[in-house]
Amino acid sequence: MANTMTKRGTRGLSLPAMELFPQFRSMENMMSRMFDDTDDSWLGGTLTPTLDVSETDSEVDVKMDLPGMKPEQIDIQVHNNVLSIRGERSEESEKKGRKFHRVERRIGSFARSVSLPSIVDEDNVDANYNDGVLTIRMPKTKEAQAKKIAVNQRP
Repeated sequence: MANTMTKRGTRGLSLPAMELFPQFRSMENMMSRMFDDTDDSWLGGTLTPTLDVSETDSEVDVKMDLPGMKPEQIDIQVHNNVLSIRGERSEESEKKGRKFHRVERRIGSFARSVSLPSIVDEDNVDANYNDGVLTIRMPKTKEAQAKKIAVNQRP
């Protein structure tokens, strides 16, 4: 008969069974990361830059992190109230005599499309790229801007 020790508070499970649970949790976490759509690091994945969309009364703003890119590598289009941003980050040329121990920075093409929260004036979109951050300002159309209503007091 096998010699199993039970630990108080384990509801009768043997100690070897309790020792397996952390390993199962570790394996479950690894499998979740491997198949999770938001973590695209498994087997290279795709380049998916992060972005923020915000708005004021007069404009819609988008900021996207695009470190290491050049403005000419970025394509921006606004059509039917959808903002589309495409680009490609190319690989730096490998230098002779350099041995890489770890390569984690992403290269490749990306495409992001987002529906805008308000109708914007597509002809007056302004895009700037500074310190690895793309900032797009899109003025709202007159129809999309909030209209202030005056409240009258009756005598």
